[in-house]
Amino acid sequence: MFDAIVLAGGAASRLDGVDKASLVVGDRTLLQRAVAAVAEARHVIVVGPRSNEDALEHVTWCREEPPGGGPVAAIDAALRHVDADRVVVLAVDLPFIAGAVPALLAALDTADAVTLADGAGRANYVAAAWRTEALRSALAPLADVAGASMRSLYAGASTEAVADRDWGQDCDTAEQLAAARARAEAEENRP
Repeated sequence: MFDAIVLAGGAASRLDGVDKASLVVGDRTLLQRAVAAVAEARHVIVVGPRSNEDALEHVTWCREEPPGGGPVAAIDAALRHVDADRVVVLAVDLPFIAGAVPALLAALDTADAVTLADGAGRANYVAAAWRTEALRSALAPLADVAGASMRSLYAGASTEAVADRDWGQDCDTAEQLAAARARAEAEENRP
């Protein structure tokens, strides 16, 4: 059993401030894809502006304080709604992340947190699974969660990495969004 936090309130500055959660990749919005990726979660908490999508009635919505306070503030706000022993943390702009969720959870046996890692070993802090109590403990020493770096959140935690098998492709730029749309179209047309 696990809960999930979907971070959907970013500024999308490299996409001219567009609401990333509402962007369509394939036949679904990025938010729908993120929520579907954690469909096995007991509770799904979305941090960001509330969507009017009917398909998302079962999620819990919340906002970080202050709005725009960053991903650590968003995680802090969402954690108030988490009661499972494990929690998956995902950014909304990872349209192909579904395959990583079981791998992240499976690797959580011996660590406080598990992140995806690219070929160079760089951790993707917003594609992760945490032991809930370890996440609470990691937040506790932060003087101010608004504007805190994700690196500071992970600083005192024991972490493991799962090699990214192209699950962590994100949509931060127009080029990345176009590539994700092309990939989704190719996958949909595959026999």
